[in-house]
Amino acid sequence: MARFILLLYLLLFSACGYLERQTTPQITTSEALISTNTPTILATHTQTDLPSEIPTTVSTSISTPKPLTVTPSSTINPTPTATVEPTREATPEAFVYVFPVKNDSCRYPSSHHDYPAADIFCPIGTEFVAVTSGIVDFVSKEDLYAQGSREPTHRGGLSVAIIGDDGIRYYGSHLLQVTEGIEPGTRVQAGQILGLTGDTGNAKGTDPHLHFGISRPTTPEDWQIRRGEVWPQEYLAAWKDGQHMTPVLELDVH
Repeated sequence: MARFILLLYLLLFSACGYLERQTTPQITTSEALISTNTPTILATHTQTDLPSEIPTTVSTSISTPKPLTVTPSSTINPTPTATVEPTREATPEAFVYVFPVKNDSCRYPSSHHDYPAADIFCPIGTEFVAVTSGIVDFVSKEDLYAQGSREPTHRGGLSVAIIGDDGIRYYGSHLLQVTEGIEPGTRVQAGQILGLTGDTGNAKGTDPHLHFGISRPTTPEDWQIRRGEVWPQEYLAAWKDGQHMTPVLELDVH
């Protein structure tokens, strides 16, 4: 009896197992691994329609780009450059001139006897000065003139000549004395005392005066040029009025 019940139980158990296998889907080992390790992803996005046809040919031609044209928005005027004026040459320094004697009462005629010069009449001992700055060119400190002498180099008696910085020679003669230190080559300034007026040379027996001549430079012994080539009256008047007028060597040949 017990054996019959055990056998029946086994038959029922076997039948139940068979029915369970028929109703439960079979899962393979790989499927089981996927189902247990991979979570189920639910699609939440809306499906996008894809083109039914995908072109298989891609165009490889590259169009040449058009040249870039820049259109200015406004006209730009070039910045003006500064005008550079040409460098001007420095103006030579003006020369200073003074009247040749320090005496306001002196006088001189508008002419001279036989060549361009001026006799400036003034008291004996009046200061004779350099009319402009320059270098002493000639000095005579001894009166060698003898009454009636025909030697022209002795007519001036004591005398001094300078070459001005303006390149012109100025000569004064018939001096009473020459200032100490005035020698050929000495540098003098305008207004510096060269000597005192007198009546040496062929001025003896006449009214005391300074013989004043303007000429071009030559040799110191060139008495004929030294005594005067340019009429000085115009320049004497200008210097006396304080005007610094440079003589023009427009020579008047007698």
